[in-house]
Amino acid sequence: MKIGFIGLGAIGTPMAQNLVAADFDVTVWNRSADKCAPLVEAGATQADTPAGCAACDVMITMLADDDALASVVAEHGLIEAMGDDTVHVNMATVSVACARDMADRHEKAGKTYISAPVLGRPDIAKAAKLNIVTAGADAAIERARPALDTMGAKVWPAGSEPYRANVIKLATNYMLMTAVETMGEAAAMTAKYGIEPGDFLDIITHSVFAAPAYQGYAPAMAKRDYDNPEGFKLKLGAKDMDLALAAARAENMAMPVGAAVRERLSEALAAGEGELDLSALAEVSRRHGHLD
Repeated sequence: MKIGFIGLGAIGTPMAQNLVAADFDVTVWNRSADKCAPLVEAGATQADTPAGCAACDVMITMLADDDALASVVAEHGLIEAMGDDTVHVNMATVSVACARDMADRHEKAGKTYISAPVLGRPDIAKAAKLNIVTAGADAAIERARPALDTMGAKVWPAGSEPYRANVIKLATNYMLMTAVETMGEAAAMTAKYGIEPGDFLDIITHSVFAAPAYQGYAPAMAKRDYDNPEGFKLKLGAKDMDLALAAARAENMAMPVGAAVRERLSEALAAGEGELDLSALAEVSRRHGHLD
């Protein structure tokens, strides 16, 4: 199977590495070309342009946001460069509007598009244990399944309309950010009574909240060490919260908890913490509690 892979960020890189390691014929492209080097050394081919990744069985895009995807598609004629049987698998976190637009563009061009956003951090991607939510034509998903199964632990079907997978991804990240915020608030509250954050977080992540969403972020909170190059950057969390709230507004759905968390994210961004791990959200609560 020939696979084109566009976008080698913190999660995209280990995903592509797993495909190369599984002996797929992989062609990669990234705007910062130097990120292709380790994959080329491992056996991948580097394309000069994104269109060079389109003549394949499965073309995967893992770009940062709506704008990045739209610009690559428009500037490089990506849809037109696809083969008649190529399946475009968009695995990035994008808005519902973007997902609908991409599906419409591909349909008008007679090309195949599915959404397959991933649930998991870079370390999960590296271990090929991602959960992948898919939506689109069943036949297209099945054509892409060998690649999806290589990158993830489970593929979750979400229906025939591609945007449905993106709704689930945004709702998941919404819940993740509210979980991180409440954990930070609770840790700050207990700290006001002289309880070490690490002690509190150890108890809750091994009892009532023994779940990846809590366990993945508690260690950084306990150590107050948020400089994690492989983490989920706080600024991306803010972006995803905006997308989730926009999706809610489009259906006149009130999400008051999300609005409150977005304010906390804004405070963290204003404090210059956007490049830190999402767990740095805990520092906002500490500042509100006048904790050192």
